[in-house]
Amino acid sequence: MTPRKIDLGWKPEEPTSRGVANAVSRAIRAGVLQPGSTLPPIRAVAAELGLSPTTVSAAWSLLARSGTIHTDGRRGTRIAELHPGSERYRRAVERRSPFALDLSTGVPDGALLPDLAPVLARMTSSLVPGSYLDEPVVPELVQVLKDDWPYQAEHFSVVDGAMDAVELAARALIRFGDRVIVEHPTFPLILDQLEAAGAEVVGVPVDTQGMVPAALKEALSAPAAAVVLQPRAQNPTGVSLSPGRAKELAEVLADSDVPVIEDDSAGYVAWTPGISLGRWLPDRTVHIRSFSKSHGPDLRLAAMSGPPAVMGEIASRRQLGQGWTSRLLQKILLGLLTEDQSVRQVERARVEYHERREAMVEALRRHDVEVGGTDGLNIWVPVADESAATVRLASQGIGVAPGSPFAAAPLAGGHIRVTIAAVSESIPELAGMIAEAAHSGAWGAAR
Repeated sequence: MTPRKIDLGWKPEEPTSRGVANAVSRAIRAGVLQPGSTLPPIRAVAAELGLSPTTVSAAWSLLARSGTIHTDGRRGTRIAELHPGSERYRRAVERRSPFALDLSTGVPDGALLPDLAPVLARMTSSLVPGSYLDEPVVPELVQVLKDDWPYQAEHFSVVDGAMDAVELAARALIRFGDRVIVEHPTFPLILDQLEAAGAEVVGVPVDTQGMVPAALKEALSAPAAAVVLQPRAQNPTGVSLSPGRAKELAEVLADSDVPVIEDDSAGYVAWTPGISLGRWLPDRTVHIRSFSKSHGPDLRLAAMSGPPAVMGEIASRRQLGQGWTSRLLQKILLGLLTEDQSVRQVERARVEYHERREAMVEALRRHDVEVGGTDGLNIWVPVADESAATVRLASQGIGVAPGSPFAAAPLAGGHIRVTIAAVSESIPELAGMIAEAAHSGAWGAAR
């Protein structure tokens, strides 16, 4: 039976699945297709466009992965309602009830953040707001960043936090339908951002030294637009790249032109020395360092470096919006990075976080719970049943993050992410409760 003729109101610029997906996206932006409206059957669309149903089906898959459309069986395929693309992150930190001890958020210990008062007291005339024509990045701050950067970079920007930097890099490098290789598991907001951009996310497993080179090589057998990784204190696993592993990954990437986006979210409180694939691939590495964990989440600051073409495009995009990140905040950060008292406070926090993590990992080991990784504010705990473990701990007033939102591919077994940043007392008792939840995995055992 020949499908009836229809008037789509849109046409692809190229006869491919990506071309069809791009055309639908343009039609949504132009208002031709409205949220909630139903798309014609695949065979009807294919007949109208003179394409195979397989091509249209593949386009629908791309749109579904990005959350642009939803398929509901016999009810058909509809244009998704507009909503922020943060489903994974929301599930990871969602609070169903107040917790006496919330270990689900990944935030630093406020008591270990450096004191702003001495820095602000020394800043008088420098806090006078500048003009629209000043340099977007404070030159003295750039020099301090260069002195401690993990590779020789020339082009820097300061932006509004690590996720702002990741989004800016993604917008510069990734187009709808592109394949993007990420660590598995990884931070949910990275996955949310990539999926909102319409990327096809490909998860590559990590081991004790970082992303697995053989799996990366296999993932690169098909074209990819970028590789996104966390070089140290990987969230959620706490794994940091070893120098040898970083070199191996660079060698795998050497035969391609795929750029690398690195999110160093732990920054100055990471126990592992700074490391970057930019040491071997400086012409296509975007390296991001956050100051939220080390100097304060509300500063909303991260620094990033990258190739001139990428950084130039990012600067051009920012000129259409916020233009630059407050130079007042940049000068405060400069003071925090250079004032002796602040430097000592951050170093104390770095040591304290490491000791707390080591103490919790060792306490869990005594209960036969093995936790990998060596760095950061979180631990990635294997559990028999993820849902039952989170419910059990919640019943005891302890909030943890379920592992599934961190998955870029099917997880082997259940996990929970536990933030140990603010855990300074009663570690043995807390470890025992976490271990019981990990081992039992059943609500009945909590009674």
